Amino acid sequence: MQNAWVALCLRVRPADGDLATALQTIFGNPGTLAAIAPLQAVLMLDSPQILSEELLKLMPATRVAFAVQASALTIDINRSYLQALHTRGYRVLIDGPLPDGAKMPNEMHTVARDFTVDAPLREVLPLMYGPHLAHGVDTAARRGQCARVGYEWFAGDYPIHPEPSTEPNDGSSRKRLMTLLGLLARDAETRELEALLKQDPALSYHLLKLANSAAFAHSAPITSFGQAISVLGRRQLQRWLQLLLYARQQPDGLANPLLPVAALRAAHMEALCKLDGGERDDQDLAFMTGVFSLLDLLFAMPMAEIVGTLSLPPLAADALLTRTGRFGEMLSLAEARCATPPMLEQANFEPEPWWFSQLQAYHWAIQVSRNL
Repeated sequence: MQNAWVALCLRVRPADGDLATALQTIFGNPGTLAAIAPLQAVLMLDSPQILSEELLKLMPATRVAFAVQASALTIDINRSYLQALHTRGYRVLIDGPLPDGAKMPNEMHTVARDFTVDAPLREVLPLMYGPHLAHGVDTAARRGQCARVGYEWFAGDYPIHPEPSTEPNDGSSRKRLMTLLGLLARDAETRELEALLKQDPALSYHLLKLANSAAFAHSAPITSFGQAISVLGRRQLQRWLQLLLYARQQPDGLANPLLPVAALRAAHMEALCKLDGGERDDQDLAFMTGVFSLLDLLFAMPMAEIVGTLSLPPLAADALLTRTGRFGEMLSLAEARCATPPMLEQANFEPEPWWFSQLQAYHWAIQVSRNL
């Protein structure tokens, strides 16, 4: 919603088919919902009958919603069960078109739809019953189509498939940003960073806004770049500035949808590097690789040109250009919508540590997105 995260969709497909046990494991760990707080989890289900009282005790209505396949409504007991969940305060979204002869439970009007293939129909959804969820929204054009008929929550890869920009290219601004990235990549002196920041009012504004945010809870306001650099510290400054590149407002006034994606990739790369035994400097480079993996979209220019300009270390350059090397394996995992068991095995990560590294990354990225 508004290019900011509001929920995390979860679709659980256990290899052994035991969905009840898998859900018990996931939601029985308090770290799952804590990691995505204050967002909701939207659990995608084929049928509501899997939701026993034992499971529902782990899924508070304030934190968990259910998107249930519309085909489940052909069974009367499912309709009654969904109505009971709704009465207990759970948000229930009916996912997909209603089958012939099926009826929506009374007082339930919120829907979800998969738009991976088909565009939305022309009828307008009743806004009073939302928010309605459009998933499989993999292009900016499809997101616009869904928004026009009343969908308010969007899930999919549309941030990384933007529409071609019709705005004139500000070459001087891009050159400053590339110079700043180069300074960050080589750990330049603070005074060099400060001098460049003064030339970019938008980036300067976001940096001062961040330094004064609740995330740092300072009693006195931060009013200069020198203060901001001192408050954040060199290591954090580099990280924030890398992400702040994505924080510029869009022409329509919305936040850049690439920001939360970049934050998630960066945090996940760092977590995987740490899990792999990487030292602190390696973790910093992994973080930077995750952030930089979207620069070709941000600047609308080839990644090879970006990497060549920045003179990045081979470990990062190979990952960004060809997804090869150890960082390339990690970046492929961080980019994957769903990391498969063969992918994890090839990268030499066990499923459970990988799952927790992903939760850790979501937790950090959610907090960052709220502060930027």
